[in-house]
Amino acid sequence: MSGYLITLLITIGIYIILALSLNIIVGYVGQVSLGHAAFWAIGAYSFAILTTRYGLGFLEASVLSIVITTIIGVLLGLPCLRLSEDFLAIATIGINFIVQGIFNTFNYFGGAMGIGNIPYPTVHGQMISNFSFMLIVYFFVAVTIAISYIYKTSWAGLASFAIKDDETAATVSSISPVKFKLFAFAISSALVAVSGILYASFMGFISANDFSFPVSVTILAMVMVGGEATIIGPIFGAVLLIILPEIFRPIHSYRMLVYGLLIVLMMRFQPDGFFGKRGLVWSILKKS
Repeated sequence: MSGYLITLLITIGIYIILALSLNIIVGYVGQVSLGHAAFWAIGAYSFAILTTRYGLGFLEASVLSIVITTIIGVLLGLPCLRLSEDFLAIATIGINFIVQGIFNTFNYFGGAMGIGNIPYPTVHGQMISNFSFMLIVYFFVAVTIAISYIYKTSWAGLASFAIKDDETAATVSSISPVKFKLFAFAISSALVAVSGILYASFMGFISANDFSFPVSVTILAMVMVGGEATIIGPIFGAVLLIILPEIFRPIHSYRMLVYGLLIVLMMRFQPDGFFGKRGLVWSILKKS
């Protein structure tokens, strides 16, 4: 396999984990988030600081980064619990800008210069190949898919769907929206931390601009285009929106315009996404 293809597949795998992690919040609980890149940044920066500043090993830093991101994710999710729709979207946008501003301003986090020399996985002191790293990425893709499926089919998943459909009715039925929303934030934050760790390690350098608001829009577009509340949908969306810029390189500078237009068109003509219950794919399969 060529180096370019391996790099492309690694990037797709990282974004699949990102899209599936956001899908737990958006698709299962119905909490609109336009600041998911902030949690991605927390996972990546936690790993980068623990390895470069404090000298922790890859595994130790990874575990601590997941714990840190999960805790912060739950804490940042608390103010959003009583918000919905437009107010929730605005709040998550604010979280994205605040987190990016902190990482971009304070020297402890590298400031505008970012953080470099982030370690790559090693075996017996030797760096593994990019192909081996790709296998690690897709191992965690498989783990993320398994967690998404288990969550979706569990009691927590059923309670989350009830909250999404009608929060008042769910509350009357003795389902705690606060408990299950926080649980969803915790699972999502843990998964997005894994994606941040893989991204930081693969790139070897990160800066606050890597996790800007447009990145959050891109991740949300992956979920909405593929089909929220499904597993195959976010995977399809991640693959599609990573490959499209590679195919249409001449319009690479306008990708955010394309993503925004794509979301608008999907909301108008395919609100459930390609793989949603009323999506184009299932409609074609039913007819056939």
